[in-house]
Amino acid sequence: MTSSALSHLECSRDGSRHDADVVQGTSPLGAPLLARYDLARVAETVTREDVAGRAPTLWRYSELLPVRDQRHVVSLGEGMTPLLDLPAAGARLGVPTLRMKDEGVLPTGAFKARGAAVGVSRARELGVKGIAMPTNGNAGAAWAVYAARAGLGALIAMPVDAPEITRRECVVAGAELYLVDGLIGDAGAIVKRAVAGRPDWQDTSTLREPYRIEGKKTMGYEIAEQLGWRCPDVILYPTGGGVGIIAIYKAFLELKELGWISGDLPRLVAVQAAGCAPIVDAFEAGLDESTAPPDPHTVAFGITVPKALGDFLVLDAVRETGGTAVAVTDEELLAAQGQLARDEGTWICPEGAACFAAVGQLRAGGWLDGSEDVVVLNTGSGLLYPDTVPVDVPTLAKDGAIPG
Repeated sequence: MTSSALSHLECSRDGSRHDADVVQGTSPLGAPLLARYDLARVAETVTREDVAGRAPTLWRYSELLPVRDQRHVVSLGEGMTPLLDLPAAGARLGVPTLRMKDEGVLPTGAFKARGAAVGVSRARELGVKGIAMPTNGNAGAAWAVYAARAGLGALIAMPVDAPEITRRECVVAGAELYLVDGLIGDAGAIVKRAVAGRPDWQDTSTLREPYRIEGKKTMGYEIAEQLGWRCPDVILYPTGGGVGIIAIYKAFLELKELGWISGDLPRLVAVQAAGCAPIVDAFEAGLDESTAPPDPHTVAFGITVPKALGDFLVLDAVRETGGTAVAVTDEELLAAQGQLARDEGTWICPEGAACFAAVGQLRAGGWLDGSEDVVVLNTGSGLLYPDTVPVDVPTLAKDGAIPG
């Protein structure tokens, strides 16, 4: 693995520069810090063909990731998830060129492994002794597992309604886990107070450290590479904290500056559940920031984020690419989850299913005309959410017979 071209961190509000080689949280303005790279150096020293010859993990893009010394890399083989053609689903939805980037095959069963791999690796490199975070489930599970592999402590707080399997993932990895009778924001406040009393521990809440986004941006790199270094027309992404859509936008901007892709960037679509859709509401109202809904709720628990720290970055990514924001009901997303399994034999998470419901909505409304090359991000395995599929099947006596 070759060396990182990381140069500095940049405040996402005012563009001010900050030192990348000390532990950082948000900027003095309370805004997310974004990692910046010497892209001119990368363009001069690395080619797309060089990347293609490397191991099929996200670390193949090492110059564009923040870990300076490969000895600090913490990996479970994450990255290069399949980009699946979906001919039956595409025909049914009227979008013949429909593909799914399936993150459900990653370690811990969700795309959160990308952010955890890079975030934990960089934390270890900078001398952090433990990580702490609130989570709706999947992120906490991923960071707990990678922290264990790195030899770091892990403090995880999640709402009491978070998926039980993610709790078990934290416990089996030896994390210090607490359930909170509230939402992710309530868990975040508790974690913030706890970290204040733990020297050398880092609050790795969403966008409160700079490197989770760097792991997740590799989804964008991979999509471009898997399509022969070109962009799809549209990418749909389930949006809670918004890191994924911010990261994918960042990835494509970097690839364009490198000269590795050309033409228009994909139109980015932020998909939310109708019971918690602050980004959709802000987009439709023409606002630059969102307002938390009074009673956020959805079966797609991973996107139950009432107020995202990076909401303004999500809205910017959607608008700058000519995209849109869509809300779907729980009934619609659960129906889409079941239909996709019957169409293509793949059981996806409810957050990913929301995007397939959104594809149908956008095609019916004419925003998609059917000619587009469309990629849907499935952010996790349906196996993490067994309760979304009710099982009511007959039991036979041992000498019974199957009807018909």
